[in-house]
Amino acid sequence: MRAALHLAYNGTHFFGSQTQKETSDTVLGELENVLKKLGIEQKVVASGRTDKGVHATMQVCHIDLPPYWDDMEKLKKVLNKMLCDALHVKRIIHVKDDFHARYSAKKRSYRYIIKTKQKNPFESDFVTFLEDVNLQQIQQNIALFVGEHDFRQFMKTGSDVKSTTRIIYRAFAYQYKGYIVLYFEANGFLRSQIRLMVGALLTLPKDAIQAQLNCTQKYKIKPAPPNGLYLAKIKY
Repeated sequence: MRAALHLAYNGTHFFGSQTQKETSDTVLGELENVLKKLGIEQKVVASGRTDKGVHATMQVCHIDLPPYWDDMEKLKKVLNKMLCDALHVKRIIHVKDDFHARYSAKKRSYRYIIKTKQKNPFESDFVTFLEDVNLQQIQQNIALFVGEHDFRQFMKTGSDVKSTTRIIYRAFAYQYKGYIVLYFEANGFLRSQIRLMVGALLTLPKDAIQAQLNCTQKYKIKPAPPNGLYLAKIKY
């Protein structure tokens, strides 16, 4: 019996989302450890991975549950009592047997949050503080990423993918209650792609971003910090 889990988590407390041999302090590592205590040994499959320090307001996973766990609401309540405070199960629903959290996903959305006001310790894990941001320039340049492009120069080295081409359906920036929000929606993203795109928007002029995107010239881009990045939504 396959089920989909909708998760929210504070990435500050985890070494990324995927399970790792070196540590159990990952999102799926924490979740699978708790599931095992409930007699559920099956592997959890996520829609995609997030880096260390990156948050999620909605990550989607799937798992094949044993038949005795057919009460999804009860399972959600039990999990939330046992999981650490940095990870929360928002919803568990029955799905078709051929549903796959990663391969069935059609669109993925992320938000990157910046604040230019004085840094404070209550938001430092969740917002990237910068002294000065040219919002108008970001709003003009972020549109360059929309469309189908080869993003091989906006990818962290060491990535193992068959294709570096992705389609970005929407990319825009706006101001909301003192925060600057950058929004990206695509059919998929490469490793650290969004952090590198945000880094380019913060440091490079329009011509340089275009050249980097066209793969005609490569600039050294520092990825934006992970704490401002949120996996926001998965569409199926």
